[in-house]
Amino acid sequence: MATDQQPDLFGPPQALGPEDRPDLSIPESLRPFIRLGTCSWKYDSWKGLIYDAGRTYRADDYLADYAKHLTTVEIDQWFWSLFPSGVTLPATDTVKQYAESVPDGFRFTVKAPNAITLTHYYGKQPKSATEFANRPNDHFLDLGLLNRFLERLSPMGRKLGPIMFQFEYLNKSKMPSLPAFVERLDRFLAGAPKGFQYAVEIRNPNWLSPVLFDFLARHGTGFVFLEGYYMPHIGEVWDKLHPATAGFAVIRLHGPDRSKIEEMSGEQWDRILDPHPEGLTAAATIIRANAARKAVTFVNVNNHFEGSAPRSIGRLLEVLGRDGSV
Repeated sequence: MATDQQPDLFGPPQALGPEDRPDLSIPESLRPFIRLGTCSWKYDSWKGLIYDAGRTYRADDYLADYAKHLTTVEIDQWFWSLFPSGVTLPATDTVKQYAESVPDGFRFTVKAPNAITLTHYYGKQPKSATEFANRPNDHFLDLGLLNRFLERLSPMGRKLGPIMFQFEYLNKSKMPSLPAFVERLDRFLAGAPKGFQYAVEIRNPNWLSPVLFDFLARHGTGFVFLEGYYMPHIGEVWDKLHPATAGFAVIRLHGPDRSKIEEMSGEQWDRILDPHPEGLTAAATIIRANAARKAVTFVNVNNHFEGSAPRSIGRLLEVLGRDGSV
């Protein structure tokens, strides 16, 4: 159901100038410790919110305008990489084009290829490759593949922020236990190239425990707070466990029902359709707590969270503005 409480930050629809940058609306005490952005960026329905309402955009045009208003973005297009025909990695020309589209202070958060994080091939495969369905993945936690991936990202230089390893729900046939997962991941993180920010996202609710968080802290690996799907609310995770595993963390604000909000939106992502104020309040709590320990929080908001990622960012800034103390 749509809300009448549309934030003023990104509206009414019109062309925005540099003075409208949302990061300048962050309370000054929090500003060094938060990066706001969205999950992907090529949405024509963001015209008047992020993009110039009177301009016709080509696919390569959006990012430069996006970076005038936000300081980070999530790239998930390179996640889909494991195919029967082999593993696909980013095209260097694409990486270079993205890097050249944003200023020096911008940071990309990048989902690592699922060829690294899947224990098995997906069960659904093309008719021509059904023999790969649920086959064990020889690339799982492959350090050689990670090195090749990072080499492809090298044009980003200092603009590269956290590399996120997103693991699916791992049932006992794929991973017998949390200790078994930690043992495999321990070898991987110990051998991973230094000088990068790594973060881990899991989809096993019962693995959210001191065992996992102490392990991540030993490696200086960030934790990804996921709001959505079948994971506990990030506020619940924070209240019970207070995970603080590195000098940064990532919050990914997704939504509980992707198909529902897609039907509601009609692919027009310019309105708040299904408000989730509890997620915004929890995100603000985590941001403030991280800032108090001088840790940076990357916030990646999805259109599926409330109906419009830019609008949700505006709503989050309203919550943060109520108390900017650290």
